Amino acid sequence: MYIRFMNSTELLKGTLTTILLKLLDENGKMYGYELTQKVKELSDNKILIKEGSLYPALHKLLSDGLVEVETVNVGKRIRKYYSITKQGQERKIALYNELSEFIKTIQHIVFPHQKASFL
Repeated sequence: MYIRFMNSTELLKGTLTTILLKLLDENGKMYGYELTQKVKELSDNKILIKEGSLYPALHKLLSDGLVEVETVNVGKRIRKYYSITKQGQERKIALYNELSEFIKTIQHIVFPHQKASFL
């Protein structure tokens, strides 16, 4: 994962699963390149997910039963479309709650005199 304007990928490592599940839940089935472009678009080009991060994450989601895959022939190519499962939707909610609490806690530690305005 490459993050523009940030020196480290550490801040986003733990959120890739949440991001992927959110996009699949909101957009239905999507293929890998489509997911990377959507993240790029939504982040104003600040988050660029590389294949080396994306596909291992998708394979993990698949093996955990959080997404399913449909293979479609597109011309001479095979495209894999990923979609969220019921279990994935439940996990997404848990991840949202966990991320929200984490952000609030970090804000409280790092910026104790500011109110949480983004959650």
